[in-house]
Amino acid sequence: MKKTLIFSITLISTLLCAQGNVGVATTNPRNNLDVNGDINIGKKLYLDNDTGTLVPGNAGQVLVSRGPNNPPTWKTFRIPEYLTNKYYLIFNDSFRDLSTSTATNQGPSGTTGQGITFTNAETATGIIPATDFAQDTPLTSLTVPGKNFKTISGLSQNFTVNSTQNSTYLLFETVVQQNNGGGDGSNIKFACGIFVDGLLKSIRINRITPSPNSSTFITHTQIGGAENLVPGTHSVGVACTRLTNPVAGLTLGIGVPATTSVSNLNNFMTQSSLKVDVYEIPQNFSPIVNP
Repeated sequence: MKKTLIFSITLISTLLCAQGNVGVATTNPRNNLDVNGDINIGKKLYLDNDTGTLVPGNAGQVLVSRGPNNPPTWKTFRIPEYLTNKYYLIFNDSFRDLSTSTATNQGPSGTTGQGITFTNAETATGIIPATDFAQDTPLTSLTVPGKNFKTISGLSQNFTVNSTQNSTYLLFETVVQQNNGGGDGSNIKFACGIFVDGLLKSIRINRITPSPNSSTFITHTQIGGAENLVPGTHSVGVACTRLTNPVAGLTLGIGVPATTSVSNLNNFMTQSSLKVDVYEIPQNFSPIVNP
């Protein structure tokens, strides 16, 4: 009994003071401690990380590698809890079409690169609203001569969808102005469309009401949407056209002052904006920790 006790103490001391690697259930340990089997930890797991202070971690934290030659660390993952068959806002962003490249901050002539304008000669004479303004009409069919849709370049952006069950909401706002300084009291009608992947998802016809001898303007607000887009990257954009041609000399500005000569608006006031919100029923998500 005495010999056995001495042998056990000697073995433990040898293991504690051993130089090199120690193996459990393996004769070829590949690290300081190599366990070939299950590990049962009954109490706490501490990290030292060469700081001299043992860190046990907090409830809910996981041990994460920081790569070769770096000690691991505790991390907290804040994963939202999703309810079954409930929509959640997964993606949202907003865009604006604003140029501040000129000292006067007014357009459309010069190098502002903001908004779109229409002269009388650019009035759409070939538009048939009942057929041309149908849902999912391709933008390419509306940019041809006679229909004259122009794209607001700063609002052409991409957004992402992750799940097959989704609802995308689109909000477009802009200021529209005509430079009526010649006493004409006619309406100027226009139309703006919101397009997803080049297909029409919202169309609104609006007008600037008569106001002779004044560069009148209105705020145009428009909401659109799309349902159950396929997962992946999608494009969104806005394009408009002028529908009426009252008298010569009236310029229509959408998202930009009608001309550089008007003094009641500037680029900042007239800029266009587009907001995109994607609501989804969550389905597939990447693992919290990749293997």
